[in-house]
Amino acid sequence: MERHDSIDSKFEVNFTRKYTVKATNHPLSNPNVLALSNLDLLSGRFPVTYFYFYRNNIIPLNIPNDFKPIAESLKISLATTLSYYYPFAGRIVQNPDTSEPEIICDNSGALFVEANANIPLKALNFYNLDNFLRGKLVTIDPDFGLQIQLTYYTCGGISITFTFDHALGDASSFGKFLVCWSEIAQNKPISCIPCHGRRTKLCARSPPTYHPSLDENFAKCTMEEIMNIPTPKILLKRLYFIDESSINWLQTLACVDGKKRTKIEAFSAYIWKTMVKAIGEKHATCKMGWLVDGRGRMYKEDENSMSNYIGNVLSVAFCEASMEDLKQGSVPEIANKVHKAISQVANEDHFMDLIDWIECHRPGLVLSKVVLGQDGPALVLSSSRRFPVGELDFGFGSPVLGTVGSTVERLGVAYMNQRPSACGDGSWTVSAILWPELASALESDSIFQPMTVNHLRL
Repeated sequence: MERHDSIDSKFEVNFTRKYTVKATNHPLSNPNVLALSNLDLLSGRFPVTYFYFYRNNIIPLNIPNDFKPIAESLKISLATTLSYYYPFAGRIVQNPDTSEPEIICDNSGALFVEANANIPLKALNFYNLDNFLRGKLVTIDPDFGLQIQLTYYTCGGISITFTFDHALGDASSFGKFLVCWSEIAQNKPISCIPCHGRRTKLCARSPPTYHPSLDENFAKCTMEEIMNIPTPKILLKRLYFIDESSINWLQTLACVDGKKRTKIEAFSAYIWKTMVKAIGEKHATCKMGWLVDGRGRMYKEDENSMSNYIGNVLSVAFCEASMEDLKQGSVPEIANKVHKAISQVANEDHFMDLIDWIECHRPGLVLSKVVLGQDGPALVLSSSRRFPVGELDFGFGSPVLGTVGSTVERLGVAYMNQRPSACGDGSWTVSAILWPELASALESDSIFQPMTVNHLRL
């Protein structure tokens, strides 16, 4: 590990080219304002970045650094993809009357950046995401809602980072966009025609009504408050490998008395028990939260009506437990708490209530109190088990790694994102934002394995 860190400390990136890629055939003849839905106002405007790393599958070793065909192919296929996902080529601005963000669909374009790294892929420290986030593999320009960085390595491998403004959508939306792009790049028919009807799909009821518990979990806020979320502890950004055998063992442990628990519920119970070791004695309780996608849970009369919807359809389920209960409780008992908390949110009634709650608190942005750092120690887990990883082939092979990262510096909670590994063997990749004590506690056994090149088979 020491040798690996010393190599990675010399990691430098030289930015070489910058382009604006516009939709080839923009469907709107004139600029159009796309108003955000109520659930879009819950996104926090956080930048969301996906990292994909690819071996050298097409460049002959005797022709070093001949990456031009890759860049040109990506730009051409991106321009076609933006014709379907035209809001992603727009500008996100603040409405002067409401202070709410809105998308100007004027085909301003997406930012496409090329860069050269001074090391081969296998010299990267994949465990420590802090080493290659902002300033190296992630380009942040507030004038663009979508930003792509294509980075070339000395071994002929490449990485592609895709950064989206959360106002454009959620993980489901971004996954559909990336799959569409890869299909176009391979000259395949696209499998999803996106639906951009945000305000027509997710309308508040008249009159709006909601359960009073939403007042306890969510709060109105400003962009300034989001940018200055109190962060009492240092946050470390880490990447882990979870072996399939560990996942199956945890699920077996959580399923007792005929109660079936999902892998995520079992995994959550393990994490929640581990959190106790990393939280000081001054706290009597701690919370855990789970992002829940409303697609498939709304409009039950037509379950497919939301399948191609582009935008945010997320809520957060929360559960609070005493430190003593978490210490003494078994994994099955804690998994039952997780199951109950998620079940209370994973239904149409909750999402309709949430849409109405936001309607009653407009104009402005809203966010969960836990994420704003107002409710004590907590961790939020997001499961991306359907997010495209191994299938994201742009014409030069499948990736060895696909994961999510964040350039966010201030966050009121710890955060984890789980997704299948690129090798497709049942193992997981977990991207995490953790305070140091929690990282140490999780790494104290063999379940959370710091990501290495051996896991990626580089």
